[in-house]
Amino acid sequence: AVKEVEEIGMLLPQVEESVLSIGKFNSMVSLAAFFPFKSAQAALENMNAISEGVVHADLKLFLETNLPRSGKKKAVLGVSDAKIGAALQEEFSISIQTGGVVAEITRGVRLHFHSLVKGLTGQAASKAQLGLGHSYSRAKVKFNVNRVDNMIIQSIALLDQLDKDINTFSMRVREWYGYHFPELIKIVSDNSMYCRLAQLIGNRKELSEESLESLEEVVMDNAKAQAILEASRSSMGMDISPIDLINIERFSNRVVSLAAYRLELQEYLRSKMSQVAPNLAALIGEVVGARLISHAGSLTNLAKYPASTVQILGAEKALFRALKTRGNTPKYGLIFHSTFIGRAAAKNKGRISRYLANKCTIASRIDCFSEVPTSVFGDKLREQVEERLSFYETGDVPRKNVDVMKEAVQEVSSDNIKKKKKKQAAEEMEVEAEEIPAAENGAGDAPAKKKKKRKSEAEEAAAAEETDTPAKKKKKQKTETVEAEPEEIPETPVSEKKKKKKKKESAD
Repeated sequence: AVKEVEEIGMLLPQVEESVLSIGKFNSMVSLAAFFPFKSAQAALENMNAISEGVVHADLKLFLETNLPRSGKKKAVLGVSDAKIGAALQEEFSISIQTGGVVAEITRGVRLHFHSLVKGLTGQAASKAQLGLGHSYSRAKVKFNVNRVDNMIIQSIALLDQLDKDINTFSMRVREWYGYHFPELIKIVSDNSMYCRLAQLIGNRKELSEESLESLEEVVMDNAKAQAILEASRSSMGMDISPIDLINIERFSNRVVSLAAYRLELQEYLRSKMSQVAPNLAALIGEVVGARLISHAGSLTNLAKYPASTVQILGAEKALFRALKTRGNTPKYGLIFHSTFIGRAAAKNKGRISRYLANKCTIASRIDCFSEVPTSVFGDKLREQVEERLSFYETGDVPRKNVDVMKEAVQEVSSDNIKKKKKKQAAEEMEVEAEEIPAAENGAGDAPAKKKKKRKSEAEEAAAAEETDTPAKKKKKQKTETVEAEPEEIPETPVSEKKKKKKKKESAD
């Protein structure tokens, strides 16, 4: 409850400093009511409701209980957030103030809250605020360890850096070892293979027929290995000291290890893409998909982009230059590295890039907002792009997008059913595996459990019989009597006939 407040001189430094003093602040503001949250979950629910501009049931109950309903002066409710203030205005027929002096009063209440509430310390209040803030942030972010696209962004950046470094280092090895064996550069063009050969050969004068097999293992070609052996015998290179050879071997060993690590990193990127964006990876490839995510900043940002932006993503300089000079805008950006645009004819490159960007947008949105990752949609979208390519070449009419998506949805639903059945089977197997050792350990307990189960089943059956309606019982009784009567009827005539026959026989 606010007793008095300075509105005119609100921004004066003396008035602002008075809020910091607890004595002066208590003379202006007093605590009318306080309602603590019942649990951390309730606090989080209230905080989420306020952030969305919705009046929670707890807040509504608190205000209905504590707001003055009648009085000479009409009460004014001060609310710091304008969105929640508008929501409260709809709920209650009371004047609400959101700007102006409300911010200063709220600042003072936040500062002196622990002294206004009895039994609350500043340390406890700060801990509660910190815990609530963490839980609120965690709920907003919805952090999932297996669906983190930051690792993809870092991996593709490192992959590009490794490519540059391996090329630079390989050229350094070529120059360095070329002084000793210059003919090897013309025979072997691959950088990684050259470094492995430099590491293996060492001094070319020591190369002999015995090392031909090891050369074949590296080069994977008998003719090349023979050419290397012959070139080493008639090489024009200079002699090299052992210490120089040791340094060349060490450096080439580092380059070879970097090339091996690059392959491992590429495999890691492939596995992460199959977890985070399986449809995008199935459609356009892991590397190109990772580049799109990296350039957009995140998978969520990529999903928000329209297809026209995805089409020229990575060609921003060319776009702005074309807009400045009023020239032709670029037809494709990063998606040019996919195989589809390379396979299309020159006149169809722009059309297929537009179509591919459209499908990439659909795939990224499915990956971003689907709960269960699956690559079915990506495979279907890839088939559509293939059909569109054949349509440009041969004129075969492709399938409609609606039909393809229906097929994909049916496949996903059938896959989910199969996965559920597999899970159930696995759980049953685990239960059986747990029951077998338990039965072996306590063989005497098992029959007792069976007896108990039988008893409980018998009791349930008896209870079910008792709960049957009396009409059913009457029907049962009637049927029993009806069945009993036909049994008695045939007995009497048979006995009478026998008596008559006996009498006749006696008369004869």
